[in-house]
Amino acid sequence: MTKMDEEAVRRAVAQARTLVVKVGSSSLTSPSGHLRPERLQALVGALARVCLQGARLVLVSSGAIAAGFGSLGFSERPDDLATQQATASVGQGVLMAHYETAFASYGLKVGQILLTAQDTRQATQYRNARRTLGRLLDLGVVAIVNENDALASNEIRFGDNDRLSALVANIVRADALVLLTDVDALYTEPPSRSGARKVAFVPDVVQTMESIDAEGSTSGLGTGGMTTKLEAARIGAVSGIPVLMTKASLAGPALFGDPVGTVFAPVKHRGSARRLWIKFASAPRGSYQADAGAARAVHGGRASLLPAGVTGVEGEFSAGDPVWIRDESGRPLAKGVSAYDAEEAVHLMGRTTSELSRRYGRQYAHPFVHRDDLVLL
Repeated sequence: MTKMDEEAVRRAVAQARTLVVKVGSSSLTSPSGHLRPERLQALVGALARVCLQGARLVLVSSGAIAAGFGSLGFSERPDDLATQQATASVGQGVLMAHYETAFASYGLKVGQILLTAQDTRQATQYRNARRTLGRLLDLGVVAIVNENDALASNEIRFGDNDRLSALVANIVRADALVLLTDVDALYTEPPSRSGARKVAFVPDVVQTMESIDAEGSTSGLGTGGMTTKLEAARIGAVSGIPVLMTKASLAGPALFGDPVGTVFAPVKHRGSARRLWIKFASAPRGSYQADAGAARAVHGGRASLLPAGVTGVEGEFSAGDPVWIRDESGRPLAKGVSAYDAEEAVHLMGRTTSELSRRYGRQYAHPFVHRDDLVLL
């Protein structure tokens, strides 16, 4: 693909027709945990200008738990899961009421979507989320997304909204992803250190993640940090989506192409929605172990995983479930969607397609994982 320079990435963000914006808790609340309406209203003002110029907007907003524990009189964020879920239930209503009022002052309607990790990992739920979000945007509604903190357990949660925003950008096929946080840009090391240098443009976030010393936000309200924002930027860039990261108070200039914050260039072409789901959202239910020849063919990027090249099947999965493809040493090579149940695959592995056709019929003479349903890691 043709590499984008800094100016081109900023222009792509400013011209995005479908835009995903993520804002963190610390950008909307005070240190004591109370929602600061003036911050929310300032953010909505910047976002509304973009919407009124024709952009379709998804806002991934943190702040429910922080708003909830402030409203309930807690002095700090609760530690136990049940209280966090209760405060999220209260806080989400507070948050949405403010958003509804703020956007309504610009003649804009809002809709709420609460997601759990399971909603992005399961193919059916993923398609449902994509259909609902797409229809909201078609109707001119600002879609406000948050993790369903009132129901999500520690075992099935995103943990922060940075990753969620990157997955949502894939779901809606966004033209740009904007990450709003409590620092103005990416730095080579925590900005409190004397040697820290601001990074305005990242041509390859995959390489940058290996050289940047990223530490968490100084705020006690958010669950993410600079590492999670870089991971979100990586998912976006590898998905072919331009990404911008900056301070929430700079949202207006950032969305109109001013040289603020840090922009990340796409490092790959945009993939299909199905392949992006397989790569970033799906949770494998088992694995196929490939012999050396099959592993080389899969790693080459153009081959399906054939039964003849499989030496082992692990896990309990059904046809249509995501699976790992591993080499002989057990190292993951790829993720894909299995065409067979695990129980069937055990009896079919190691056989050529012609042998399977003769013995079981032509319906069995196809790959375990087709190359169209396979993504390399």
